[in-house]
Amino acid sequence: MDKHDGNAIPQTLQERLQQLGQQFAERLRQELPQLTQQGEQLLEADDEQRRHLLQALRNQLHRLAGSAGTFGFDQLGQQARELEQQAERWLEHRQRLQHELGEFIAALQRLGNQTSSSEAPGAAQQQIPQALRGETESRLIYILEDEIAVGENMRLTLNNFGYQAEHFNSIASLDAALEQQIPDALIVDVNLASEDCSGLDYAAGLQQRLEVPLPLLVLTHQDDFATQLQAVRAGALGFFAKPVDIPQLESRLERCFAQQSGEPYRVLIVDDDRDLASRYSLVLRDAGMLVEILQDPAQIFEHLRDFNPEVVLLDVNMPDCTGPELAQIIRCNDDWLRIPIIYLSAETDIGKQMNALIKAGDDFVTKPISDNALVATVFSRAQRARLLSNALARDSLTGLLKHGDIKEQVAIELERTLRSGDRASVVMLDIDHFKRVNDEHGHAAGDNVIRALANLLRQRLRRVDSLGRYGGEEFLAVLPDCNPQQAKQIVDEIRERFAELRFIADGGEFSCTLSAGIAGTDVHSEAEQLRERADKALYAAKHSGRNQVQIAAVEEHRG
Repeated sequence: MDKHDGNAIPQTLQERLQQLGQQFAERLRQELPQLTQQGEQLLEADDEQRRHLLQALRNQLHRLAGSAGTFGFDQLGQQARELEQQAERWLEHRQRLQHELGEFIAALQRLGNQTSSSEAPGAAQQQIPQALRGETESRLIYILEDEIAVGENMRLTLNNFGYQAEHFNSIASLDAALEQQIPDALIVDVNLASEDCSGLDYAAGLQQRLEVPLPLLVLTHQDDFATQLQAVRAGALGFFAKPVDIPQLESRLERCFAQQSGEPYRVLIVDDDRDLASRYSLVLRDAGMLVEILQDPAQIFEHLRDFNPEVVLLDVNMPDCTGPELAQIIRCNDDWLRIPIIYLSAETDIGKQMNALIKAGDDFVTKPISDNALVATVFSRAQRARLLSNALARDSLTGLLKHGDIKEQVAIELERTLRSGDRASVVMLDIDHFKRVNDEHGHAAGDNVIRALANLLRQRLRRVDSLGRYGGEEFLAVLPDCNPQQAKQIVDEIRERFAELRFIADGGEFSCTLSAGIAGTDVHSEAEQLRERADKALYAAKHSGRNQVQIAAVEEHRG
């Protein structure tokens, strides 16, 4: 048995989630009858009292609608949502509602009658090993959610993805934590019933106080345009309606961090004014970009090949070759069609600027340009160029290497191990019964499962490991300096964590498992044979019942 420094986990994830579900069910047994009592008070109240009662009911129904589905009470959540919407209409239009109160109260009573059936959904009992940390520290995520059970559920699941998530059920407790440490990202519920301000108002104020705004994800039941607009104004990068599909939320977190931690953008400045080019270079380098300066346009292709820029800053008025002429030369080569070209010129004539853009170019910046404007312009273009380049070079669904590229990586790593004498392992992974997921839950749900596994693999594997989508629901990974037994420990940990994830589709939850096969390198290894051995081990894992990892047998070689 492998040991993890003697630190046994006291409870499995599913046991803790089950406890949370039971706590939520107990809360329902207490709160649902109270809703009925409040509804009956509406009959005796005057207009002003009735309005206050309706506001309180609306808030409670809103909380219930958002949290019930997370714990599997889908019908209850839908009924609460319908009643909340009815209360909201009355509050907005100040309608006289005496004739409709009877049906509303009856609906509340039907809601309250579900108390006896409010049992927490069952959960499988599985042991989860401690996380095997890669080369980077876990990202710290703060969650502001006053629904304790909902917040704890999200915290546990994000931790299962490899993040260090902490849940706060009040603004005061979050503020205290922020005094000690700033997180890498913030998740905020829009509606905080126990607070004087909304989650969005708080988040917007916090972002203004911070030197560098945090990646912000917003949770809400109200997914209308006005709320989403307010979220964007608060700096939100993601917007999720309750009940939240946490794997989808984690996928958005992964995208946010990928943009932050990527390699520096590469910028090529073509300008015959060395001093001005150097100034631009200093500004852009200070902003974290890699910059090269070219004064001789005739050397353009050498720099394009060697430096592979993501943006070209091009002076319009150069003596031997104008900027538009050089841009057209670049555009005549298919290899460089994707590179954004930004003209830099003191030209203010709009007609001339448009003429330059029509010939070739993507943007026109008039000199002088402020440092901030220069950085913003180049950054936005470089970011878009990289996203486009990644979309073309990588699998569109997962962001991983494509089939041909990951096969090539196997060959490259094999050559390296043969030269160095080190060991490496090749892993083939496949989602079990994936066709059933598509058939029962739809292809969108299937895509969500594939994306979640890709993100989990990316989180749990090391930076030196190569990972690709081999095809469909199958993945291929190469783990340098890792023998098959070590690889099995890593992949088994990933397998168990993947089985703990819960996916939402059509108002219900489901889970998936994976199987994997591992083959280790030796002095006689060939890339395709190595992959085939891993594939055979994967087949053996499938044949033996799935949800397991098997190591390929060592093949004997005759001299």
